[in-house]
Amino acid sequence: MSRPFKMEIAESEEELKKRLQTANLVNQKEKLQMLWWIKSGQIKEQQEIGNRLARDTSTITRWLQKYRTGGLSSLLKIKKAPGAKRKIHPGAIAALESELKTGKGFASYGAIVEWLKLEQGLEVEYATVYALVRYKLGAKLKVPRPQSHKHWR
Repeated sequence: MSRPFKMEIAESEEELKKRLQTANLVNQKEKLQMLWWIKSGQIKEQQEIGNRLARDTSTITRWLQKYRTGGLSSLLKIKKAPGAKRKIHPGAIAALESELKTGKGFASYGAIVEWLKLEQGLEVEYATVYALVRYKLGAKLKVPRPQSHKHWR
């Protein structure tokens, strides 16, 4: 049998219930549900929260500690992974953009890969260059050829 625990919840039952209904992330719903159960007196033991939410008691302990130290905003904060560092720095992108606008253009995306290696000292994969040029910059490789304006009858 786990020991009973005391936990002061600053938010009202109504506020927690309202936030619980509007929360759309499962992780946040679980945390709000936990606080609501404690506030409404439905739960007396930490282990019971773990059982109801199918979570390990160490997870519940971590959540409660986060709430104690930083309140509701800290508990519900969503951490975002930093992601990988950009392979092509802004200066190289600017240089590539101006090169694409010169009118010479490039014969292929492979030629851009080579240009980046020679001019910017960057080793970049073909797929990365393709995605950057085609979708981020919205550029075409070559300048469109002039069209003759012959009228056909």
